[in-house]
Amino acid sequence: MTRKPDWAVEGRDWPNRDASRFVEAGGLMWHVQIMGAGPVLVLLHGTGAATHSWRALAPLLAESFTVIAPDLPGHGFTATPRERSKFSLPTIAQSVQALLLELQATPDALVGHSAGAAIAVRMALDGATPRAGIVGINAALMPFPGPMGPLAPLMARMLFYNPFSLGLFAYRASRPGAVAALMRSTGSSLDPEGVEFYERLFRTPAHLEATIALMAHWDLSALRAALPDLRAPLTLIVGDNDRAVPPATAHAVQQLVKHAKIVTAKGLGHLAHEEQPETIAKLILGAVQ
Repeated sequence: MTRKPDWAVEGRDWPNRDASRFVEAGGLMWHVQIMGAGPVLVLLHGTGAATHSWRALAPLLAESFTVIAPDLPGHGFTATPRERSKFSLPTIAQSVQALLLELQATPDALVGHSAGAAIAVRMALDGATPRAGIVGINAALMPFPGPMGPLAPLMARMLFYNPFSLGLFAYRASRPGAVAALMRSTGSSLDPEGVEFYERLFRTPAHLEATIALMAHWDLSALRAALPDLRAPLTLIVGDNDRAVPPATAHAVQQLVKHAKIVTAKGLGHLAHEEQPETIAKLILGAVQ
């Protein structure tokens, strides 16, 4: 069995550990963090991350909201679906809805980083009605740009079905400085603590497998086609130094979702919410309050 992150090992000093709980919903055992009081705000992390990504931002938002932040299926300490087709965007969105139903929580606002924003939008398109809207942080809502874009899911599938490649990636991620360099390639510089949490996860093959599976089974072309049907308020926070999701993508989304608002986070990269959580918290609160 592919080793998953162990709550007693990788999670031994997990950020906001006191807010963590394990909940069974939709056939999965979820790791989810819940904190604060008030209207419900759901945080959805991006591909390859987990709840540690919100370690500084979540407590700030919890001053005004009940914050619910799950590890996505297969990521962090949430169980991996047995069927790999369960990693499709509509299915992940349904799984998050099942978790919220189990928690008896109706989201007033959805905040998603990168791929997490795509999940939030899909949830809204499928019937979730966050009255305060959706906030995407460097939202990955469009197919990969450039001539290699259409090949990205195919390349991810090749990695996904090749255990040797996953093992090699895990080995390379364990080398000193490798994960920090990967983070910098997104346009963001994290502090040593932030890098170390990613290193823990990337050393576990099951987390890597879920990361690749998410990329391999998503169809962002279908999401793009559905964007004009989005009725929920949408705010796009864009780090102008993002090298993972080109900032111009937000303007392409705005052409399809006419009511979408774009807010620029100057000098920040793809992991803007980890670089300057106070700045991003103010932008989120400004969008949903």
